[in-house]
Amino acid sequence: MPQLSDLDHIVLTVADLERTVAFYRDVLGMVPEHFRPADGTTRWALKFAAQKINLHPADGPFDPKAAVPQPGSADLCFLSDAPLDEWQVHFDKAGVAIEEGPVARTGATGPIMSLYIRDPDGNLIEVSQRA
Repeated sequence: MPQLSDLDHIVLTVADLERTVAFYRDVLGMVPEHFRPADGTTRWALKFAAQKINLHPADGPFDPKAAVPQPGSADLCFLSDAPLDEWQVHFDKAGVAIEEGPVARTGATGPIMSLYIRDPDGNLIEVSQRA
């Protein structure tokens, strides 16, 4: 059987593009980017490291799309090299509530320590450091 090598991008369906872009830029340090796919529309993406999150507006998601695209249905885990106590201070200054953590979890390659927050749509965001 052929094997997959990487995850190129994911798509988040969002209620408010501007609010989402501001959160991921200001709270998580992602870089917003306009791009034009083959259909000629203008879309938003959020980039960090070699990863990308495409944003689809809930009131007009682009085709093709998930069977039931809706804001707040994602649960995402991001790795960071920065210590979690630095993230705690940053989240506090940004007015972002930590729902849980630091707490030990198991990541794709082994143990991680995680903090949990929510984005503007209620998606669960896990910021983790390899343990």
